Amino acid sequence: MTDTQFLQLADGRRIAFRYTAGTGPTIVFLPGYMSDMAGGKATAVFDRAQARGQACLLLDYSGCGISSGDFADGTLSKWRGEVLAVLDHVGADRVLVVGSSMGGWLMLLVGLALKERLAGMVGIAAAPDFTDWGYGEAQKARLRSGETVFEENPYGPEPTPTHAAFWQDGEALKLLDGTIPIDAPVRLIHGQQDADVPWEVSLRLAAALRSSAVQVSLVKDGEHRLSRPQDIALLHTAIDDLLEL
Repeated sequence: MTDTQFLQLADGRRIAFRYTAGTGPTIVFLPGYMSDMAGGKATAVFDRAQARGQACLLLDYSGCGISSGDFADGTLSKWRGEVLAVLDHVGADRVLVVGSSMGGWLMLLVGLALKERLAGMVGIAAAPDFTDWGYGEAQKARLRSGETVFEENPYGPEPTPTHAAFWQDGEALKLLDGTIPIDAPVRLIHGQQDADVPWEVSLRLAAALRSSAVQVSLVKDGEHRLSRPQDIALLHTAIDDLLEL
């Protein structure tokens, strides 16, 4: 990733990003929890945009990938600020936000902040409000008390931590129980074999969005990552659909 750049924020955080200039709107890919911009879906979106002359941005949240910081200090609020700062740094006017899993929750928070700059959104197994539906009551009690909760990680040998600060911040940013005041077009893709984020979450999200231009694609044999060639092709189609509006 020889074209990686860094944006240093006022408090010293160094946010790693890749940017290719081109026609707008700028596509920004937001990875999931403990993921980074080197992932397969992010790379596929970036490479295709670069080949087609479309502006595209990838980034690592602080504490993730090659950005500075400690993952334990990460929160949705902090990462939202980082995404917006890098978008401003590269001069993105109109923005198409693509979010995977937790990145799908962050996608909504970024979209709300962008207001009229938001051109559209594509969610891949979007996981808004997972601090609510993703944890049992005993886990929530531990997180409220400031403990870190560890869960089995199906994607690696180390358990997945949820830090109290992240959980408490997320609880203050829940969206699904009200109307989400976003009017831009939205495409949601979800696998019905997803063991991490129930596909019904995308239906709840579609209902909560104020936009009338929302379409949900359910992949009957799709799992959480949706990174097979046919899944990537569906993602490209969703992005192209919004770029043509």
